[in-house]
Amino acid sequence: MKIVQLTTDNRNQHKRYDLGNPYFGTAPTGLLDGFTKMPGVEVHVISCASQKTASPEKLAPNIWFHQPHVPKLGWGRTFFAGCVLATRKLLREIKPDIVHGQGTERDCALSAVLSAYPNVLTIHGNMRVHAARGENRGRPYYKLAAFLEGYCLKRTGGVVAISRYTEDLVKDLTPRTWLLPNAVDRRFFEITPEPQAVPRILFVGSIDERKNPFGLLRACEPLLRAGECTLTFAGQSNGSSPYVQEFLKAAAVIPGVELPGFIGRDELGAQFGRSTLLVLPTFEDNCPMVVLEAMAAGLPVAASRVGGVPDLITHEKDGLMFDPNNPADVRACIERLVKEPETRARLGAAGRITAQERFHPKVIAERHLEIYREVLGR
Repeated sequence: MKIVQLTTDNRNQHKRYDLGNPYFGTAPTGLLDGFTKMPGVEVHVISCASQKTASPEKLAPNIWFHQPHVPKLGWGRTFFAGCVLATRKLLREIKPDIVHGQGTERDCALSAVLSAYPNVLTIHGNMRVHAARGENRGRPYYKLAAFLEGYCLKRTGGVVAISRYTEDLVKDLTPRTWLLPNAVDRRFFEITPEPQAVPRILFVGSIDERKNPFGLLRACEPLLRAGECTLTFAGQSNGSSPYVQEFLKAAAVIPGVELPGFIGRDELGAQFGRSTLLVLPTFEDNCPMVVLEAMAAGLPVAASRVGGVPDLITHEKDGLMFDPNNPADVRACIERLVKEPETRARLGAAGRITAQERFHPKVIAERHLEIYREVLGR
């Protein structure tokens, strides 16, 4: 089977044109990893770029990489017309069996549905939901992304929904859905967290209202002031945001708080190894990769009972869940994991088993092939 994956090369997004190899989001990376082990599968990755960048011809023996150069005018200002045309030109040369658009945030979904080939989409962030959130209202990027997401949902062959949350949001707008979580980079399965003398709580995500780091800080404050734990916030922030400024001001006067800023995927593995538990107090999320990755690493997880998170964790079996709008519930859950090492050990071991069975690249790649065959069969 010849498959095209349309995804974003983060070198273009982060303006790292000096790097010699492309790098993608963690979910597409995990899926591609799974495909490298599949006999009879030929994969072509297409990632448009606004600047010409040196790139390898292949990412693996059966995975080719293509990066058409699209001038700035061909991006959001023209509804990604340049990306669509450049992708269609490549597709005529590749002649794939199926095209898979990864994400509705930028050009990938639109290029997939206008490819003239059988196609499916995966939604990683629900852009119509993000656009409706108070902090994003009126921002052109979110309005455009939300509009294009609605356009694409009606024209694709189906949506790979990485959570029931997304499935419920799209099932009335698209012809078919398949419930399938993301794949986890297999490197996370090789991590073993090291015991810490003082429990170390890790938060990974953007420092913004949606991820709710301030709520986590307030929940942990009594434990931090008593010296019973430390708390690390790993993520980028918009320093001009009033929310961020207030958060940073509070974090500066509470002992045991560390803010290393944005960390890459390699550093994330090291952070897992030095941590005792992961906490995600988000108000809205689809299929947060950091939860899957922490489970794969055997790191006990406590997370919000919102969005697609309940699809990943079974409360008390392989993680703990709380109501992010209830500070007492958040604090009780965290305090329990800080003070009960046997509970941490039990949940961490069970989480790793769940990740092996449900999120391993081989498992997810095989299920994708089944979905592609179904679409082609129709």
